[in-house]
Amino acid sequence: MLNVAELDDGFAAHPQLDPCDDPGPRDACGVFGVWAPGEDVSKLTYYGLYALQHRGQESAGMAVSNGERITVVKDMGLVSQVFNEPALNSLRGHMAVGHCRYSTTGASVWSNAQPTFQGLQDGHSLALAHNGNLTNTDMLETWLREHSAAGDIPHKERMDSTSDTALLAALLAAFSTDGLAASARKVLPKLAGAFCLVFCNENALFAARDPQGIHPMVLGRLDNGWVVASESAALDIIGATFIREVEPGEFVTIDSDGLRSQRFADADPHGCLFEYVYLARPDSSISGRRVHLVRKEIGRTLAMEAAVDADLVIPTPESGTPSAIGYAEASGIPYGQGLVKNAYVGRTFIQPSQTIRQLGIRLKLNPIRDVIESKRLVVVDDSIVRGNTQRALVKMLREAGAAEVHVRIASPPVSWPCFFGIDFATRAELIAPGLSVEEICRSLGADTLAYISLEGLVASTGISKRRLCHACFSGEYPVRIPQARAVQLGLEDSNGCR
Repeated sequence: MLNVAELDDGFAAHPQLDPCDDPGPRDACGVFGVWAPGEDVSKLTYYGLYALQHRGQESAGMAVSNGERITVVKDMGLVSQVFNEPALNSLRGHMAVGHCRYSTTGASVWSNAQPTFQGLQDGHSLALAHNGNLTNTDMLETWLREHSAAGDIPHKERMDSTSDTALLAALLAAFSTDGLAASARKVLPKLAGAFCLVFCNENALFAARDPQGIHPMVLGRLDNGWVVASESAALDIIGATFIREVEPGEFVTIDSDGLRSQRFADADPHGCLFEYVYLARPDSSISGRRVHLVRKEIGRTLAMEAAVDADLVIPTPESGTPSAIGYAEASGIPYGQGLVKNAYVGRTFIQPSQTIRQLGIRLKLNPIRDVIESKRLVVVDDSIVRGNTQRALVKMLREAGAAEVHVRIASPPVSWPCFFGIDFATRAELIAPGLSVEEICRSLGADTLAYISLEGLVASTGISKRRLCHACFSGEYPVRIPQARAVQLGLEDSNGCR
């Protein structure tokens, strides 16, 4: 059972979370890189990161090279808080690497903001941006210590940065005698887990994606250059033409000689299923499928699997909107906008007072009473991770006069931790492993609760189940998890993965 505090109704909620501080599942980062002589690469990177802001809202940064040196600017906060026009105008060069971060490995502190900067043995420098989580850091640390005979490379916990990105930068530097490209060819095959990397020295831009292709990464073309980004929407924003995805196990080099590609590992595709549910922007495409259309199809499948008599379908904005539209279309129940979202509530450095905190979810959402009063509602949301937001939402809808509240979730129960860059860190944080669907429904205060099945979700994507990572729903991991780490985080299998 989940070890949690008791609510007044006898059901569980996470003791450290409330609706003011429960933003839902979050991804590790967004990465962006551009090589475009003659273009204003700092502003292209700024707008590219703006398009990827949903992937990371704790810190932002960029590194710009003019061919002779790399200048790095990074800080805590949103892209718009870190950069202004004078700062961007001062960053002149032909190439840039950008990053926006949400911490899943390493503390949320300035030293962990990216790009990470490192001197190389060939006299050049490295700026590195990373999306994902490495799962074999213990092995990599051992390898680094063995290579560093002088013992002058510290353990990652004593580096300026405590993230796995710092370890990766140290490895690339340790083997850089013959240049960064040669070092990458040696280091990349040793990495396990999820990694989408964009990095550069003074003269060349590099990109690499893990052999499973767990998180998305795309390649775009400008009139006189190339762009690499976490999502295709970032290409759209800056006017780049989508060329293709960076393939799983691919290493790309871009410089004055053009673009070159090689493999560092065989492809074994297992794209993250949760990208389609929540993480990616709806206007992005993954594996040739527009995310918005997939989410509508998820809603249609959910309506067929979990029908209910109701008067109105409403979404939890905005992540539940496409699936709510699909649910309404398939069920014949009218679709309505029953909740207003405050678009200006995002990450803030001002902590709410207890009085404000008691307002809970109303800081972000408020019901339209005229729309929902006396109505039997179907409320469609993307997922339930800890349950705090949905619990507060149901209560708010009932106070606004809803006759019934039927919650429909566009993903299966999240029952297993993610090791690949989403903040489902331990089973103890999740509501699903400790309670049945009926118990969760009673905990939320809803009239009924239903999740889409894993089979229905997979079918809605149009992708084979064996080519998807669905570990957070099934416990079946595409990359072997070290046993010590698995036991620490609540996995029960003695082999370290299921």
